[in-house]
Amino acid sequence: MLQIVKYPHPTLRHKSKPLRRVDGEVKEIVDEMFDLMYRQNGVGLAANQVDLPYRLFIVNIEADPQKGEGVVFINPVISRRSGTIEAEEGCLSFPEIYAPVKRSDKIVISAYNLAGKEVDYRLDGFFARAVQHEYDHLDGILFIDRLSPSAMLSVKQELTDQELEFQGSRERGAIPADPQIAARLAELESLRT
Repeated sequence: MLQIVKYPHPTLRHKSKPLRRVDGEVKEIVDEMFDLMYRQNGVGLAANQVDLPYRLFIVNIEADPQKGEGVVFINPVISRRSGTIEAEEGCLSFPEIYAPVKRSDKIVISAYNLAGKEVDYRLDGFFARAVQHEYDHLDGILFIDRLSPSAMLSVKQELTDQELEFQGSRERGAIPADPQIAARLAELESLRT
């Protein structure tokens, strides 16, 4: 069963690997990711946030399957960005932490869907912001990496608290040491090739 990993889990800093095929297992993972995202009232979730090394993320800006459409992005590539806008962001891997982040207001992104078909999207506003946030995750970039010095200072204590909680979980054996995580990621990647 998938679980959201919390900062500073090392998987969040790993660059994701492209998926070579979309099969039943990938479809099951996507379904489970949507269920998990909706339970957490999230609008987006990247595979590495659930400890998987795949270049895949999902978005539903309504955070509700009854209100909005869930969109799957497999092996996405942002080809164009324009405009800049700053707005508050949060992240399921950073519970209760919110801060202003500058992002492009408009983007063009190509990706594969669950049918294996390549699709292009021209996005703006909140949808573009959510997609850029999740896209960053695939490259090991976290929203805190994009904060201004003053915004970073405003969340410093909450980040420290999460780091201490993570360390405590690791010391209790609830989270494996980095070599074990690296071995698990390598095993998962070998199954996809």
